[in-house]
Amino acid sequence: MLMEMVIDGVEIPEDGSGSDPADVALAQSACGDRTAFAALYDMMSGRVFGLILRVLVDRSQSEEVLQEVFLEVWQSAASFDQDRGHARSWILTIAHRRAVDRVRSATSRARREEQVGLQNLHSPVASVEDHVQLLIDGSRATRALDTLPEAQRQTIVLAYFGGYSQREISALVGAPLGTIKTRMRDGLSRLRTEMEVAR
Repeated sequence: MLMEMVIDGVEIPEDGSGSDPADVALAQSACGDRTAFAALYDMMSGRVFGLILRVLVDRSQSEEVLQEVFLEVWQSAASFDQDRGHARSWILTIAHRRAVDRVRSATSRARREEQVGLQNLHSPVASVEDHVQLLIDGSRATRALDTLPEAQRQTIVLAYFGGYSQREISALVGAPLGTIKTRMRDGLSRLRTEMEVAR
């Protein structure tokens, strides 16, 4: 009886005969047969990559996940139970799970960075005194600015001389808000030290 499993729009035929070459190759791979594993990779990598790419969209990340999938297949081949399904379905299920995990990980990382940005939002970045000191002695400030790393200098110049908010700077330079706040804080601290030395 012909059955089909669908993962993200990819149909995987299962004929129930157990004679699928992928099943044979996986069974041999479970015994440590590297040639069989290479054949399994050749059979499945195109379809696996297509599935991963649909989920992740990003080609380089998809290539990384493809490697992770086949490493897991090699390491877990002995645990595969042919009575519960076919190798193709099993491998594509691993691929789908890995791709979804990668998306969740990226989303979680973005949320963490956003939380750091929100926490830093409530801490003052620079006092009025710092701002006034920069304005009073522009030439000393300019020389001190030249000593800062480019990322810190750019952030401070955009904020104090360009009049941009930290959120606007974040959008302009393509960095998370939390990163901009950190650059601003570290840059001003270093700038203050440089200006004290220059006195």
